Amino acid sequence: MRAAIALPFALLATAAVAAPARPPIVAVSHIAVYAADLAKSESFYVHDLGALKAPDPEDPKGTRYYFNATQFVEVLPLPDGAGKNRLDHVAFRTSDVAALRAYLIANRVSAGRVRRGTDGSRWFDTADPEGNKVEFVQPPASPAPVPANPLASHIIHVGYIIHDQAKEDAFYKTLLGFRPYWFGGGEGKPTAWISIQVPDGTDWLEYMVQPGPPDRGIPEAMNQATAGVLDHFSLGVANIRDAVTLLTAADRISGKSDGPKIGRDGKWQYNLYDPDGTRAEIMEFHAVAKPCCSPFTASDPEK
Repeated sequence: MRAAIALPFALLATAAVAAPARPPIVAVSHIAVYAADLAKSESFYVHDLGALKAPDPEDPKGTRYYFNATQFVEVLPLPDGAGKNRLDHVAFRTSDVAALRAYLIANRVSAGRVRRGTDGSRWFDTADPEGNKVEFVQPPASPAPVPANPLASHIIHVGYIIHDQAKEDAFYKTLLGFRPYWFGGGEGKPTAWISIQVPDGTDWLEYMVQPGPPDRGIPEAMNQATAGVLDHFSLGVANIRDAVTLLTAADRISGKSDGPKIGRDGKWQYNLYDPDGTRAEIMEFHAVAKPCCSPFTASDPEK
């Protein structure tokens, strides 16, 4: 009887050992956006933001604008039928894409095949519970060097529109291990911004919570400009005054901008917008005022 009872437990233990572990997810890799005019986008990302232009190892039709050797904005030609949407995907960096893909598949999440870029990077894509495309990237062993950007050299977070926090949390927090960082909303309004850090670093994803209809993607009543405010990326800086002074002195504020201002999270920020309306949020690493709604529950990025 004892042997018969022990057998199922032995099988369970074997299954637990055989299940793939999640490899580290360490940082934001990039955000991929659409552009109606590639030349105007190049001027914004190179002249205004100071990024390094390079070919796109994933897509020959695209262009990468690097802020450091492993973080960039990927700009893709505007596809037919995009409508008011300008976001293709967000991406996070992992140390082992093959292992992460195996982990997702073992947990019944569909994932595309692992592909290799011309620079030796590897990646695969999947979708969050609302159908938004998400990539996981393993950079090449020796990334090409990128000169230090005097404005900013760190994409500290990306954000995009979601509708159902519980569904997204099941993917990002429960399955992938993202951790709470901060949440808030407009004064007197429901929580609309929910920040969760990558499991093994200080970069974060910001849910931009919006009501429908529909229950995924850009709400029907929302225009392209508002969608671009919500689907965004953020560059970290030590001092917003220095950043805005640099931009102003070199005549690098060529389009729409707003700020500087202290956000509801207590951090100084300044917003620029690419020619299609995607927001580039320049943000200080640390709060200078008490945040509304929630304390910070994880460490800030330092540089």
